[in-house]
Amino acid sequence: MLIRKRTGGVWAFVAGMFSFLVFAAVAVAHDSPNLTYIVRSDRWSEADERDFARFIAAIGESDCATLNACLHSNANPYAASDPPGRKFESDCADLPYVLRFYFAWKRGLPFSYTAAVTPHDGSADDIRTSRAGNKVSERADSLTGRNAMDVIAHLRAAVSSATYRIHPDIDGPLPPDLYSPAIAPGAIRPGTIVYDPAGHVAIVFRVDPDGRVHTFDAHTDFSLTQMTFDVRFARMRPSQGAGFKNWRPLRLIGAMRAADGSLRGGHIEMAQNKDIPDFSTEQFYGTGKRPADADWASGKFALNGETLDFYDFVRARLAGGTLVFHPVREVAEMTESLCNDLHYRAAAVDLSRPLAGRAHPVRLPHNIYGTDGDWEMFSTPSRDARLKTAFKYLRDTAQRFIELDRKGDRKHLSYTGDDLPGDLMKAYTRAASACTIHYRRSDGNTLAMSFDEARARLFAMSFDPYHCPERRWGATDAAELTTCPDSADKRVWYDAEQTLRNQIDRTYDARMDYSLDELRNQSKGATAPPDTDIRGTLERMAKQAAN
Repeated sequence: MLIRKRTGGVWAFVAGMFSFLVFAAVAVAHDSPNLTYIVRSDRWSEADERDFARFIAAIGESDCATLNACLHSNANPYAASDPPGRKFESDCADLPYVLRFYFAWKRGLPFSYTAAVTPHDGSADDIRTSRAGNKVSERADSLTGRNAMDVIAHLRAAVSSATYRIHPDIDGPLPPDLYSPAIAPGAIRPGTIVYDPAGHVAIVFRVDPDGRVHTFDAHTDFSLTQMTFDVRFARMRPSQGAGFKNWRPLRLIGAMRAADGSLRGGHIEMAQNKDIPDFSTEQFYGTGKRPADADWASGKFALNGETLDFYDFVRARLAGGTLVFHPVREVAEMTESLCNDLHYRAAAVDLSRPLAGRAHPVRLPHNIYGTDGDWEMFSTPSRDARLKTAFKYLRDTAQRFIELDRKGDRKHLSYTGDDLPGDLMKAYTRAASACTIHYRRSDGNTLAMSFDEARARLFAMSFDPYHCPERRWGATDAAELTTCPDSADKRVWYDAEQTLRNQIDRTYDARMDYSLDELRNQSKGATAPPDTDIRGTLERMAKQAAN
C-alpha cells in the first residue's frame, strides 16, 4: 500500500490540485467512450506533459495499494470512463509504460514503445543482466483503432527491466523510448523514471524543496510501494543505463485527419538526443570533461566549487544548488519510511503462504533475483536486499550527521541544538515506537513485533517462499517456531541460505542454481551481514561525545 505522511514539494501538490481538476474536467470531453484507442493529436504538447506529471503526482500522493485500485480511485480523473470490470495489473518494469499509455489513450495522444531488445554486443547474455547493455531491435506504434486493453497486454508482454538497460548515447537506428535528462529542477519531475540496473524500476511522483526525490514502484504481486531516491538505486557503467529517464518526444507522421477529428494511419518518429533540450549524460560521467566509458566512475560532480558524491549532487541540484540536511526530521522520516517497507513486506510474505506447504525444489533458481514463475511471484530476495540497504543507509546517515555536527558544518547541517546524538535518538525512538509489525503465523494466529526487533531479525528473514512464515520473519525462538511445519530438509535449506541473506548487493548476473550440497559446501554470498544498528551507533557516539 502507499502510505503518505506529509505533503509539499517542488510540485506543490496541494496548491496544484485546482489546475489538476481543471485539466481533468477539460479532458473528460476527449475521453475514449470505450476500449478503442483514438489518436487526435500528432504529438504531446508541453501542456500534455504538465498534465501527465499531475496525473502521476496524484497517484503517488494517494493511498491506493495496487495499480488497479489507483486507476479506479479518485486519484484518476479518467476512472469513470473505463468500462466496468476492467482490471489493470503491472509489475515494476511495466508500470511506467502502462501509466503512460493509459494517459495517452484517455487524452488521444500518440504512443509507441520498444517491442524487443537484444544485447548490444550480440552476446548470448540474459537481456535483463547484459553487461554491455541492450539495443532496440523492434518498435511498435499504437495507432487509431487498436483495442486499448490489447495494447496494454502487448506492451506488458514486451517490456521488462531489460528495456531500460540502454546506453544514454544510443538514439538510433531504432531509438529507445527514454532519454537521459539533466539533473535539474523541472527535468526531474513527476513521471520521470528511475532504473536500478540490479533489476528494478520506479516512477518519481514528487521532488521536495530540499531536493529529496520520492518515487513509487510496483512488484510481482502487483502491489505498489514508495521509496525515496538514495543508494538503493545503484550507479553502474553507462552501457547499463542506470538512473533517471524521461520519455522521448515523439511525433505521428503521415496520418490522415478523419471527419471525426481522429488521426488515422501514419507512423511515429522519435526525437534524437541532440534535439531534446534537457538531454544530458552528466548523471553518468559527472559535470567536468567527459571521461571514456571505461573510466566513467572517475567523473566528478562539482557544484558551487564543491565536489559532492552523486546522491548529494542530485539532491543539491534539485534543491536549486544548496545541500542542506535537517538531521532530526530526516532520521524520523527515514524510520517511518522503513516502517512502511516492513508493512509492505508483511503483505508480500502473506501472499506466499501457499508455497510454504510445498516441498522445497532440489535447486534454487538460476539467479534468485531475476527469474520467473512461483519464485519470481512470491520470493523476496530483491525486496529484502533493498530493505537491508535502507536500514544500513539510515544507520550510516545518522552517523554522518553527527560527524558533520562535530565538525561544526552549518553549511550543510540545519541544527541548532547542542546534543545531536541525543536528539537523533529521541527522534528515532519516537518513530520506531510508533511502528508495530504483524505477521500471520502458520497456525493463522498473528504475532506482533517491534521495529527494533524487526531490525535485529533482518538477516535472519528468509527470502525463500518455500519456508514457513515464521522463518520468513527470522524466528529463532523455539516457542515462536513451534507453529512452523517445515521439514528437516527445509530447515537445512534455511541454514544453508544464510550467506545469501547476508549480502545486500543484488548480483543479477551470478549463477545461483545451487543444490543443497553445493550451497552448504561452497562459500556463497557474504560471511557476515553489514551493521544496520542505528540505536547502537547513536548510543556509542553519545558516549564518545560525553568523554
